[in-house]
Amino acid sequence: MLAGALVGIIFGASAQHSRFCLRAASVELSEGGFGPRISIWLIAFSAGVLFVQLSIAAGILDVSQSRQLAATGSMSGAIIGGLMFGCGMILARGCASRLLVLSATGNLRAIITGLVLTLVAQASLRGALSPAREALAGLWLVPGGEARNLLSQLGLSSTIAAIIAAVALAFAFWLARRSDVRSSHAFAAAIVGGAVGLGWLFTYAISQASFEVVAISSVTFTGPSTDTLMGLVNSTELPLGFGVGLVPGVFVGAMTMAILTREAHIERFGPDTPMERYLAGATLMGFGSMLAGGCAVGAGMSGGAVFAITAWVAVFFMWVGAMATHLLMGRISRRAAVAA
Repeated sequence: MLAGALVGIIFGASAQHSRFCLRAASVELSEGGFGPRISIWLIAFSAGVLFVQLSIAAGILDVSQSRQLAATGSMSGAIIGGLMFGCGMILARGCASRLLVLSATGNLRAIITGLVLTLVAQASLRGALSPAREALAGLWLVPGGEARNLLSQLGLSSTIAAIIAAVALAFAFWLARRSDVRSSHAFAAAIVGGAVGLGWLFTYAISQASFEVVAISSVTFTGPSTDTLMGLVNSTELPLGFGVGLVPGVFVGAMTMAILTREAHIERFGPDTPMERYLAGATLMGFGSMLAGGCAVGAGMSGGAVFAITAWVAVFFMWVGAMATHLLMGRISRRAAVAA
């Protein structure tokens, strides 16, 4: 729990300061841009991959027994869930991690949306929506092991993956500099990726020392959020674990950074931010994240850093779903404006 809290504080503070957000990056790309938002996301992603793959190459990390690689995965879930999640984060103006970070700054829209997302995710995992999730996930399964490891499929080593990630990180920093991104924002984005790597290292080290079985994992939000909420609702005691420390840690880190930078303020729903759109987005993200095997960070960052093939497919379709939804909403808005 303490490891999760520490990683959460680091992630929350750096995500808040860097404006790390997959939704913002996908919107920028869909509008033909290739600048600050994409550079921030690419710095974070490349830094996470570099950290994890260097650790594996150095022999201090082994992720082969992680759920993302060892368990049976779902390609159909990654595709359908990724599309749903991408669509939902456009409607809700943020993914699961971004909503948690914004909640800590006083954004009441993010708090309500995040709660609905968490409830739908719980219903998708163990409740009324779980049969639908299981049916969609079972359409196309991938066995665990090498079949789910993208590096094994491509015949690449962790060292080669780390070199590629280092080149991508250098390009991302160059792009950030060209796009006039503040140095502190770019550095904070790299720390976001570092927090993902730190999560993998902490849970692996604990799993090697613990007498009990400890799952090797890293930063993800929908699963830990549902566990934390259900624990608070159904029990007087929370089972102490990495995820239970992670969620409040992110909240504290983001809130502290927002206060220090004087960015904390109350935001409510308004005419330009209709509640029904946010709730629809939360529903799509809650179901989509459980179907895809994680959120934009859990699948896209943590799963992507260990090269789980389903994670890479999921984050690709998150981009596709988000860009298509943004373009469709823009077209609808322009038609409405012309009709008016």
